[in-house]
Amino acid sequence: MLRSGKEIHLSPKAFELLLLLVVNRPKALSKRQLHEAIWPATFVTDDSLARLITEIRAAIGDDAREPRFLRTVYGFGYAFADSVVAIRDTGNPLSHVPRCWLTCEGREVLLTRGENIIGRDPDAVVRLDSARISRRHARILINDFDAILEDAGSKNGTYLRGERITSPAALADGDEIRVGPFVLRFQVSAALAPTETENE
Repeated sequence: MLRSGKEIHLSPKAFELLLLLVVNRPKALSKRQLHEAIWPATFVTDDSLARLITEIRAAIGDDAREPRFLRTVYGFGYAFADSVVAIRDTGNPLSHVPRCWLTCEGREVLLTRGENIIGRDPDAVVRLDSARISRRHARILINDFDAILEDAGSKNGTYLRGERITSPAALADGDEIRVGPFVLRFQVSAALAPTETENE
């Protein structure tokens, strides 16, 4: 990420937390929701979450006493400001397209803005029935500009373009995702071209 034109590094967990808060802005997410998303099936104390929040605030130049971007909802959790404006290079493949979806074994699953779970869980957006798939195996986070793939602490891993991912990874049109025995193809709809005028 960049701040005032300079590259700022975040740990993978801090980046994952920042992305989750930005995608869901201005909605406040509870500490429980954040724990389940960042550390699925793992017990960690609130101190771990607080350390990530401190890391994010330092990276974006925010002040806990007078927050401009990341606010604490006391006794509940955290929220990112709605006033944030997303700016991306116009060359980004998601900048001007309305839909993203996955194809798998002849079926298409439309992805929605926010979190899209891939796994055996009955509530998963992309439900895959196999003993090699975790209940919450992976997730794709969609906002107005990006699609991010993350492994959700699965036992057998999530693979993007043939490589096992260990941190959030950006998706592009046509990317191949493998989870257990399933191969999924990420696709982005092409922006509609304007209608051409006939020459008489």
